[in-house]
Amino acid sequence: MLAPYSHSNAFMTAVHIRPAAPADADTIAPLFDAYRQFYEQAPDLAGARTFIAQRLERGESVVLLALDASGAAIGFCQLYPTFCSVEAAPIYTLYDLFVAPAARKTGAGRSLLMAAEATARAHGKVRMDLTTAHTNTTAQSLYESLGWTLDTVFRAYNKRVAA
Repeated sequence: MLAPYSHSNAFMTAVHIRPAAPADADTIAPLFDAYRQFYEQAPDLAGARTFIAQRLERGESVVLLALDASGAAIGFCQLYPTFCSVEAAPIYTLYDLFVAPAARKTGAGRSLLMAAEATARAHGKVRMDLTTAHTNTTAQSLYESLGWTLDTVFRAYNKRVAA
């Protein structure tokens, strides 16, 4: 089990980061639903709750929850364990990162990314990967300020597969 992570400085509000448990699904669901809406998905709070609950109950992802000084949930990130065949090593895909609009510029996003890195290190991962929208320049600046590098070698593709 990972220790909780707290971060604050003169420019940021105190933010506490902790690993989420299945019992946190109801707390995370509104944030996850808002994250999906940011990426132009229709609101679906029940679906968001089900998805997060399943990932947590099955141990299929690691969700880090950001709490403000009063204990209110203000953000989360979700890490999926996978592997890099080229490096022949385990990695995390940081697939979801979201901070509630009212909590932006408090350092919550930075704290979540720093906690994700500490979590990856503690779990023996050699790298973290993420993708973001080309238009999400605020997040891109944050990633780069923390040492993330833009991949200029590989191009990402995806294909929908009908069930």
